[in-house]
Amino acid sequence: MTKIDDVARLAGVSTATVSRALRGLPTVSAATRRRVLAAAEQLQYAVSPNASRLAGGRTATVAVVVPWITRWFFGTVVEAVEDTLHESGYDLLLYNLGGRERLRKRVLRPSSLNKRVDGVMLVATHLRPAELSALAALDLPGVTISSGSEVPGWPCVRIDDMAAARTATRHLLDLGHRRIAHLSGDPDELAFTTHRDRRRGYQEALREAGIVPSPSLDLETQFTIDGGSRATAELLARGEPPTAIFAACDEMAMGAMRALRDAGLRVPQDVSVIGIDDHDLSGVLGLSTVSQPAAEQGRLAARILLDPLRGRALPAPVRRTVPGQLGRRPADPASEPVILPTRLVVRDSTAPPRPD
Repeated sequence: MTKIDDVARLAGVSTATVSRALRGLPTVSAATRRRVLAAAEQLQYAVSPNASRLAGGRTATVAVVVPWITRWFFGTVVEAVEDTLHESGYDLLLYNLGGRERLRKRVLRPSSLNKRVDGVMLVATHLRPAELSALAALDLPGVTISSGSEVPGWPCVRIDDMAAARTATRHLLDLGHRRIAHLSGDPDELAFTTHRDRRRGYQEALREAGIVPSPSLDLETQFTIDGGSRATAELLARGEPPTAIFAACDEMAMGAMRALRDAGLRVPQDVSVIGIDDHDLSGVLGLSTVSQPAAEQGRLAARILLDPLRGRALPAPVRRTVPGQLGRRPADPASEPVILPTRLVVRDSTAPPRPD
């Protein structure tokens, strides 16, 4: 196997010069670099990525922490993050917490991340005070995605969850619905505030229409198809079903549609259903939804995190987005989140309530 010493002898330089030349450092003249590259190519010498990274004091790896990788939003975000990182020569180290407290305690501490990664990304993972202190002690660049996962001093990329929920609820109100149920997230399952913001948006839209939110129409469940199905079955068992259901995510909305079908009710003739996300299957099922740019959130967050890792200063753009624009970084990225726009997508699952 060819070694760096062989390349140095053939090029007539020291091994240190070979190392600097192959790493692209500016302390090597153009002529010497060409001679080293020619010798390396002739000997078919390949630089070890790990050795090169360690020599530069970098790991070229970013830690990404998610609560549940199997769910559509998180999987979509992680795929976009990974693609963006790989384009810049960085690897992704994924931590899927999966509701496991022991794993969370092991991951979110300095010894787990120190000298293993160059940056950290939190996706919809709300940190406790001790975890915030642990990450601050690492002194690493970081970025968060989703409301409620903000870390002081880190940029945050997200949508306006309250506005998205208001849009969904207002769509049902505009169709004439007045008895609108809400399927919300389980606060004990996911340690982030997305479900709270979407509930507040739902309640605000009702109050603006002169409707007092009813606790009997607001159920907490998991952000899954099964969770939405169970909550809807419970809702129907209480009697006097709603004329419409707003689910905090599309997967819950899909579960609601399944439970309604199993109960002999038609969507939307008997009960309208709307969600948030624009899941890949939403179009197939004809589900009305408020579309959020999940992949774009991942790509933008990755680019923001890569900027300081590559020694670039963040540019000073507009403070926040408006509908129809891609997210831009605020002048002070640590002080205000980058908010990406959402849009209402009307399909076959929503219609005016029956006259009776």
